[in-house]
Amino acid sequence: MLGRGVVLACCFTVPLAHGAAVALADDNDLVLGRLTNRMDDGTGTTRIVPQNAEFRSLASQLGVVLAPHLLTPADTLGFGGFQLTLDYATTTIDGDASYWRAREAESDPGGTVGHAPGMLRTLGFFARKGMWFPIPSFEVGAGAVHLVDSRIWTGQFYAKLALVEGYHDLPLPSVAVRGAVSRMMSQRELDLTVPSFDITISKHFGIGGTWRLDPYAGWNLLMIIPRSEVIDPTPHIDPLAPGNEDDSTQSFVFKDQDLILRHRFIVGAKFQYYILQLTVEASFALAGTSKDDRSGTSDVCMPQSTTTTCDAADTAAAQRTLSVSAGVDF
Repeated sequence: MLGRGVVLACCFTVPLAHGAAVALADDNDLVLGRLTNRMDDGTGTTRIVPQNAEFRSLASQLGVVLAPHLLTPADTLGFGGFQLTLDYATTTIDGDASYWRAREAESDPGGTVGHAPGMLRTLGFFARKGMWFPIPSFEVGAGAVHLVDSRIWTGQFYAKLALVEGYHDLPLPSVAVRGAVSRMMSQRELDLTVPSFDITISKHFGIGGTWRLDPYAGWNLLMIIPRSEVIDPTPHIDPLAPGNEDDSTQSFVFKDQDLILRHRFIVGAKFQYYILQLTVEASFALAGTSKDDRSGTSDVCMPQSTTTTCDAADTAAAQRTLSVSAGVDF
């Protein structure tokens, strides 16, 4: 009986252990140690030069993917209102750019171009609540967003103030301002925080006394803040093994970057019947133009740079996002 128990235990343990090993990293997880230039220093020792420009552009595009979406018109839910939704979004990326070789599933991690898909998908859930305190026409929301095919999650929160709302019988749109933040979790090599600010206008239309339609448009400023953790560029080498004692000296961090700014323009519409609602939204993020300005130099970081003392320009291409939100309004 004991022998049979051992066999059964092995049969269950081995697949579980294999599944745990496989689950350690998914296709869209990050391996930032690939964003380096590895050079021989002349003594047979490899010198690791972090590529700050690639790090900046990667953070810029990933920041747009994980940034807070609007998915609400300018009108608040009202101080008695409450909403629960499930959100899905697809965002384009410049998958051929060299910095996307940092994806776990990259087929050529040592190459000079990426082979990422043309878009990344996210799935999230949110709760939103209208408030009367601290001021009228106030709304808050919180939720979590998951990057599909990765271990990446973000916690998100926003607060919205309607400057004008409720004049549905007049040719006057509703206007609101909102501040939001997205904080990435579950990646050991990168901390990514994305505060945002937006202005929205919308107009409410009643249809047959049953349906309601709220088209909206807005402008959104993203402020992307990437921070590097300690990165091991040779994770396959055990520094505790005899002969590998110097491997730990290769670990590095990317220098803190200046704020990355991205501008988005948004259009969408919310459809509601009774308590059921569906919101569809499209957004367009302009290409990145900000620069990490290093003191003491005006040199621009080039591909395969041999120094980190250079100004890293954000070369992220423009991005498009299509989002859908379905849920209930109480």
